[in-house]
Amino acid sequence: MVGIVIVSHSAKIAEGIRDMAAQMARKGQKIIAAGGTTDGDIGTDAVKIYEAIKTADDGSGVVIMVDLGSAILSTETALELLEEDLRNRVKIADAPVLEGSIGAVVQASLGGPLSEVLATAEDARELRKR
Repeated sequence: MVGIVIVSHSAKIAEGIRDMAAQMARKGQKIIAAGGTTDGDIGTDAVKIYEAIKTADDGSGVVIMVDLGSAILSTETALELLEEDLRNRVKIADAPVLEGSIGAVVQASLGGPLSEVLATAEDARELRKR
């Protein structure tokens, strides 16, 4: 199954989104929270994200959900650290982090390929609350 990595400046936010998404996931679905810095502060850490990607991948690829601008920069740095084969199977979703994560996890749990999991996450941009 496609793995999901949730990158937030807050470890609590990333863990909370992971916990919510896990309620929709099939057993064995990898959802990794990569929030905050390694010393527990607010921020993002490329090494933490790199490790999360490696953990999330089972060979099917990884979709990364991000919250704010520097989360993207840290994720791009993490991608540069990956070997090319894995880097080619990792996509950063242009999607709202909560809604996109839920959609991505559901699609991944259904066995969707990387392209479908990414598209489902990005479709969350169009979700209306009312």
